[in-house]
Amino acid sequence: MRKPRRGRSSLLRVIVLVWLASAAWQAYKPLPPGLGVQGPWRDAEEAVFFADRTFVDAAGARRSEQAIFDAAFAMIAQARRLVVLDMFLFNEFGGVALRPLSGELTDALLARKSEVPALRIIVVTDPINTVYGGLVAAHLERLRAAGVEIVLTDLGALRASNPLWSGPWALCCGWLGNRAEGGWLPNPFGPGQVSLRSWLALPNFRANHRKTLVVDAGDDWQALVTSANPHDASSAHGNVALAFRGAAALDIVASEAAVAAFSGRESHDLPSPPPALEPHGARLRVLTEGAIGRVLVQAIDAAQTGDDLDVAVFYLADRDVVAALLGAQARGAVVRVLLDPNEDAFGRKKNGVPNRQVARELVAAGVAVRWCDTHGEQCHAKLLLRRNAASANLIVGSANYTRRNLDDLNLETSVELAAPTDHAAIVEATRWFEEQWNNEAGRGYSVDYERHADDSLLRRAWYRVGEALGLSTW
Repeated sequence: MRKPRRGRSSLLRVIVLVWLASAAWQAYKPLPPGLGVQGPWRDAEEAVFFADRTFVDAAGARRSEQAIFDAAFAMIAQARRLVVLDMFLFNEFGGVALRPLSGELTDALLARKSEVPALRIIVVTDPINTVYGGLVAAHLERLRAAGVEIVLTDLGALRASNPLWSGPWALCCGWLGNRAEGGWLPNPFGPGQVSLRSWLALPNFRANHRKTLVVDAGDDWQALVTSANPHDASSAHGNVALAFRGAAALDIVASEAAVAAFSGRESHDLPSPPPALEPHGARLRVLTEGAIGRVLVQAIDAAQTGDDLDVAVFYLADRDVVAALLGAQARGAVVRVLLDPNEDAFGRKKNGVPNRQVARELVAAGVAVRWCDTHGEQCHAKLLLRRNAASANLIVGSANYTRRNLDDLNLETSVELAAPTDHAAIVEATRWFEEQWNNEAGRGYSVDYERHADDSLLRRAWYRVGEALGLSTW
């Protein structure tokens, strides 16, 4: 009887070792070329700050003012040579829509392609929009049929956010692929049915989370980097964006060419960024993946007495960022943090993790914290603004302040603008934060910390474990 038991025990040890070895490889394997880029400083040409605002008016009605995708559609409408678009959520799934943004963006691209048949359009997106191969995305097929180049990101090339799952997934299931026919399980995001493989792909938590647009603008190039998705159910979210012209736009094109390359779609004949020159006056640089986290912490660490440091973000969990904020507060900077309460997700209720747990820690150290006053939508901005009487640094883009977004796991793009405090984009970003923080002009944007304060020890423990091991969805 002992020999079979010893055999089973040995087999179990081998399985566990193989599982852990695969998990370690998935967590630490080399990144594909062209990721984690800290671009050179470029002249910040015509940098413009945009925001989508959702608020409660004096009569108690929810209102929304949209600007970001209107700006994106205007950019597309004048393109003649090239459009490069990378968007995470590009679908009509889930929740109640304020605007059919996925359809509007599809129509804008198709209309411009019809007007200028020689226009080259490249759309990079995340396979979540096909439920990881389990559904046909009709809008992507419409674009493909019109000659648009569709790049579905190869998420398997990325490091694992949740290695305990991605380790065995890579061994048993990931190589099987998926198909859009014969699904028998409900779509987790919306209508239709998908395969079991779609559901099994979900806990990998890998994502191309970028939100960028680059177009030609006459002899120049124009880009937009944002926190906003062309996703119908996200259309009421609060978001921010920065649009700009010049060489930095081509740095974004290069970063998207890298994604296309490791996803099996080499993008030939794309314009290359020019050599970096010493900027004059306001300057801007492109950041992707882990470089975003490094620059965020550097910007916070630079905050001293006399500096105002304002943060508005959907998820705040990364321990390096939290420690940096606490350090800035201790050095005498005026630190204000505006957070989503993490209670709404497309019709589903959430438990407030991780923001309420981090907010408790910040408030205990004297940091001023307020919550966005959400009513089903999300406070989806990702913004850091450090300023004093003379100069300012503004960082906006796709990256939440979490391990998954800042530690070379998700694909992310943000930009940093360094400019005098009276620069138009800095003035607008400052005005946006002040109106959100102070509920200006009779608009209800935010509420006191006490509204969503949470002292639960269990949820604090879950935040720490989920952030450290990648078992969470943030």
